[in-house]
Amino acid sequence: MNTKILRNLAFTIFTCYVTIAVSETPHWSHDEQSTWWAIQDTTQNVPLNYPFGECGIGKHQSPVDLASATIIDSKSLNKLAALYDTDTAPVFFNSGHGIQVNTSEDYSGVLMIGEESFPLIQFHFHEPSEHVVGGKSFPAELHYVHINEDGRIIVLAVAVDIGEENPVFGTILDNIPHEEGGQNASSGIQINPAELLPADLDPANLDYYTVAGSLTTPPCSEGVQWYLLPKVITISAAQLVQLKDIYTNNARAPQNLNGRSLLSTQ
Repeated sequence: MNTKILRNLAFTIFTCYVTIAVSETPHWSHDEQSTWWAIQDTTQNVPLNYPFGECGIGKHQSPVDLASATIIDSKSLNKLAALYDTDTAPVFFNSGHGIQVNTSEDYSGVLMIGEESFPLIQFHFHEPSEHVVGGKSFPAELHYVHINEDGRIIVLAVAVDIGEENPVFGTILDNIPHEEGGQNASSGIQINPAELLPADLDPANLDYYTVAGSLTTPPCSEGVQWYLLPKVITISAAQLVQLKDIYTNNARAPQNLNGRSLLSTQ
């Protein structure tokens, strides 16, 4: 499967704009997340008329409260390496549910999990954070989304706190269209996604927590493996205000762990 096909697949999954079907998926918003499962697609017959049913019946849903999970650090885990390089033609995209940067078709950046390679398809932000610790959320959360040739989805998550201004985040904010569905593909700006990673972590050998989960937006599909970094990145208070001017409260509430544990390299 080439990178163009992977990006089309990612666009379909993560923006809920159907690129290969005649009609769009049903409208949803974060304000109605408790009833996502009940949203109907009146163009489909039973059981396809409830396309987001997994949001309600799934047992491995994301996000979660990390403080509620049992942490297992005794297992030997794969090495995690974010081998991101500079993207010379990123697309700044307003998904209708958040701000997002889609990598270009020939982008070569990948997340390596052991010997397996997962191309970076896009990264986006939630305000506030989706994963919480003891009920406490961070001001925002960054998600790097990867999909490999067999369709497996890996998300690398980074908590965002208030502190020093973040130049890369500022560039993203300044180039994101404010209209839903808007794309800025001709900015001429180059971005290295690695520059958004915590500065005190080695991208080639990341410490992490990992847990099985799902997409945090409809259709809430499970089978997503999450990797959460133990360090935060910072943005300034002014940048948080600028983010909220585009999207605010676009975070899903924590879901039941249902017996899941966190595996940790620490």
